Amino acid sequence: MATKKVKSAGRFGARYGVRVRRSLIKIEEMQKKKYVCKRCGKTAVKRIGTGIWECKSCGYKFAGGCYIPRTSAMKIVDQVCK
Repeated sequence: MATKKVKSAGRFGARYGVRVRRSLIKIEEMQKKKYVCKRCGKTAVKRIGTGIWECKSCGYKFAGGCYIPRTSAMKIVDQVCK
């Protein structure tokens, strides 16, 4: 059960420590958020597996980061290749 204060980490109760539960909250919020699709421009990209992302609007499926579709390293590569 999640609460307003502890969010999704409420399922752990008092276990594992505050620091671990706060970092888990941050990671889970990033991976469950919807992102903008590179192909169609809509905010419809969702994580379907570890490092696998799919746009629910146009069906574009691609590999990305584990928790976010574009990692900081991917952004640097995109800048260098352009």
